Amino acid sequence: MSVKFIGYIGFNNGSETQSAVRSRVLDKEYVDAAAKAQEQGGFDRVLIPFGSNTPESQIVAAHAAALTSKLGFLVAHRPGFTQPTVAARQLATLDQLSGGRVAVHIITGGADEEMARDGDTKSVKAERYARTDEYLTVLRQEWTEAQPFDHQGRFYDVKQGFSAIKPDNLPVFFGGSSEEAIEVAGRHADVYALWGETLEQVGETVRQVRRSAARFGRDPGFSLSLRPVIADTEEAAWKKADEIEEQVRENRLAAGLPVTGHRPANVGSLRLLDTAQGNRRDTRLWTGVAALTGAAGNSTGLVGTPEQVADAMLEYYDIGIDHFLIRGFDPLGDSILYGRELLPVVRSKVAARDEAQLALAG
Repeated sequence: MSVKFIGYIGFNNGSETQSAVRSRVLDKEYVDAAAKAQEQGGFDRVLIPFGSNTPESQIVAAHAAALTSKLGFLVAHRPGFTQPTVAARQLATLDQLSGGRVAVHIITGGADEEMARDGDTKSVKAERYARTDEYLTVLRQEWTEAQPFDHQGRFYDVKQGFSAIKPDNLPVFFGGSSEEAIEVAGRHADVYALWGETLEQVGETVRQVRRSAARFGRDPGFSLSLRPVIADTEEAAWKKADEIEEQVRENRLAAGLPVTGHRPANVGSLRLLDTAQGNRRDTRLWTGVAALTGAAGNSTGLVGTPEQVADAMLEYYDIGIDHFLIRGFDPLGDSILYGRELLPVVRSKVAARDEAQLALAG
């Protein structure tokens, strides 16, 4: 089993520890530098995020694809605001223009207030997953059908739908921890995406998704999202993590944001917040920022030297994780550091592990 690395291109070099310059919501210089650095650093793809008040992910991906030749793009996309037939053609066009370097990360949306900003004020979470299920069904028909097709469902009514442009190979990534999400993932996900939880929790989720996918004759890959903190020594790495945590605390308090008493709206964040007790779990899983932010998105990390963090990542690899989505709190600087210090170590260890297993099997 090979291992893939997914980096991250936000829209500026801001993070929980660094306030982005307000006048540069979209910082072209940062986007250009981040794309080039992560291609040179050996990342397989980069995630382009989605938000109800952020720049448009497909357009940023198209720009970054024009600056690179090998780097792939994982374009975050929310169903329900674009017709699936239109989205299918948009993504297939981007895939063709980039030379087959596009994947899509489907984000159904768990927070009602986030959905309302784009005009979806009436749907509930279970209904949104049902809509996503049908959306992806129509999307794949546009990508695969050789003749015009009809589709009549609860959310979409398509008559003689057809796309003349097809993607070369456009994987669908999918996340979500509720029962409804696991059902949709089993039917549609080429890669199921998890946040960084304990080995026990990740292993259980992998088994759940595999059981769901097996009902549809599918065998998805798995992506784990982490915020690695690495340094020359373990002591220095944990000191760095403590400093990041303190800076996040200061920034949130200065902005009037809570650091305790969080009540996340989605199952994944609730579970991750419950995990964020005592700051550290397993050997290297660091949950300090997750506790401060209410487990808002990708907020847990692995801490140690590159060798130690690589060993911890291999423990996840052994239970089925074949993609690692990693980003730092200094987005550009950390991506360069990962490419230089972490990715080569993990790849070397994975190759050695696979070679040893083949030797045993032979």
